[in-house]
Amino acid sequence: MSPVLTDFGSSLRRWRTSRRFSQLQLAVEADVSSRHVSFLETGRARPSREMIVHLSTVLEIPLRDRNQLLQSAGFAPVYSHRDITAPEMESIRRVLRTILDANEPNPAAVVDRKGDLIDANAAALHLLGSVVEPNSPALLPMINFNRITLHPEGIRKRTTNWEELGATVLQRLEQEQRHRQADTELQSILDEVLNYEGVAALRHQALPSSGAGLVIPLRITTLDGQHRSFISTIATIGAPHDVTVDELRLETFYETEEAVNA
Repeated sequence: MSPVLTDFGSSLRRWRTSRRFSQLQLAVEADVSSRHVSFLETGRARPSREMIVHLSTVLEIPLRDRNQLLQSAGFAPVYSHRDITAPEMESIRRVLRTILDANEPNPAAVVDRKGDLIDANAAALHLLGSVVEPNSPALLPMINFNRITLHPEGIRKRTTNWEELGATVLQRLEQEQRHRQADTELQSILDEVLNYEGVAALRHQALPSSGAGLVIPLRITTLDGQHRSFISTIATIGAPHDVTVDELRLETFYETEEAVNA
């Protein structure tokens, strides 16, 4: 049996089980026979490039991992993957900057799948500077929203509802990791924040109902003593054929009427 087919079959099985599909359920959703799914997983059948893309779509596999699945079957990647700073991504960067500027005076930032900051408008940078000391280790080695939220020297000590906010951020990060199980970089940031004091205990924090959880407020006291409150929204940028853009998230903060000066 070809090692290539065996590698693909075990990868397909791992994704199928992680998505909680039986072979029959996947076969029905993909409109193929369950026997064919079984043969693909055992290496008795060779998948076509089109079949891999089709099954990946049904299983909602991220584009980065679809490329890896294609490679495990001996195919070249289908989805482009270029660094956001690359010259050919200039048009994407301009679009992101237009979106960020249009959100002023509301703080807005673009982050990647790990929470690393890609770009931010002036309001977001001002907000960050108002709650995190410039020499804080929470800003190193780069600005990462998960780290800033959960690190003891980040916004944590200036957030009055940190347990509630932190539990929500941790839950989102763990959900992202479960969705991207082969992503070692994402696993690394999750492992890092779980080692911070008190973060692992947030897994036991009672969260609001799903509706209320969409608008968990950020209540902070700034370095100059102002009390401010925000709610945030997270939107995907989305591009079905590019890994980098597919993984970008736009987070926008809206100040609420709870904001009161100290």
